[in-house]
Amino acid sequence: MKDYLITDSWDWVTHFESELANYTGYKHAIACDSNTNAIKLVLHYLGIVGKDITVPARTYVSVPNQIILSGNKVKFEDYEWDGIYELGGAPIVDAATGLWKGMSHRYEDKFMILSFHLKKILNIGTGGMILTNDETFEKWSRPMIYDGRHKYTMYNDDEFGCIGWHMYMTPEQAKRGLEIFHSEKIKDINPSVGGSWLYKDLRQQKIYTEYL
Repeated sequence: MKDYLITDSWDWVTHFESELANYTGYKHAIACDSNTNAIKLVLHYLGIVGKDITVPARTYVSVPNQIILSGNKVKFEDYEWDGIYELGGAPIVDAATGLWKGMSHRYEDKFMILSFHLKKILNIGTGGMILTNDETFEKWSRPMIYDGRHKYTMYNDDEFGCIGWHMYMTPEQAKRGLEIFHSEKIKDINPSVGGSWLYKDLRQQKIYTEYL
């Protein structure tokens, strides 16, 4: 791994975000604790409520769950996808199973969500990331993922910025992410590690009967 200037443990997170933003072609990257919470955060920021949002019938269960829990209605469509797909009705791209250089192409105006689960390409074991060109979102999201706190301010000295969620990535996780990123595993073009064939048809689940 290359040398990074570290004056505070949180610098690991900043460096990790910078590397992924540059690699994918986005201006900003916001590391958080999961792909699932990343979707939740973006839906909240955009104020999307009471809308129909379309996802593949074969995807991971947390995606439709977050759509429903955010006050929206999920619509399932049966189509094949590989590594990445767009949410219909929301400017969000779920790229949980894909990661490659310059992947912002054609998605510059959307929020792209990554996953660092153990079975993903950058397999830290946990964590997610939001890639975006929206500067307002980048500034808004920082305290929102950290309990309303400011990352480089000591707790007793902090004037909390908002009523935030507890969904930040730790410095230890970010450091591990950098180690993997600079390993032989990450290439200029990566095959995906999953797609529609990996997941069962969620339309067969009783909990989603009312959304069919």
